[in-house]
Amino acid sequence: MTTRILFVCLGNICRSPAAEGVLRHHAPGVEVDSCGTGDWHLGEPPYAPMQDAARARGYDLSDLRARQLCPADFKRFDLIVAMDSDNFRRIEALRPAGNATPVKLFTDFLPEGGATHVPDPYYTRDFDGALDLIEQAAKALRASL
Repeated sequence: MTTRILFVCLGNICRSPAAEGVLRHHAPGVEVDSCGTGDWHLGEPPYAPMQDAARARGYDLSDLRARQLCPADFKRFDLIVAMDSDNFRRIEALRPAGNATPVKLFTDFLPEGGATHVPDPYYTRDFDGALDLIEQAAKALRASL
């Protein structure tokens, strides 16, 4: 059975599509998707500076398009992964009654004492720093499967 993982950030144009692209590259047998808790960028490709940073590391995000988290995602995926605690809370607020799909912070997969969230490079402008964390967490997540 294929494991199905959903990455979630705010607008689905930086962190979560990058995480989708990184894990898709490193774990081809895993079904991966991404979305946002907000609706500002629906249908848009990932933010160009994030695509550039990802492409420089061998990850192609060009086919991805932003979408918003919906209640059906809780049935479709085996694990939902939030990029930060604000989005974690938003995800939990949308959880359908009786649903038990695990929701974790992406940084929970890092060794203890590491980062507590993946900073949003849309605001920090640190696309490489975000990708460093995403690659580390994706490798640890893949190892846990």
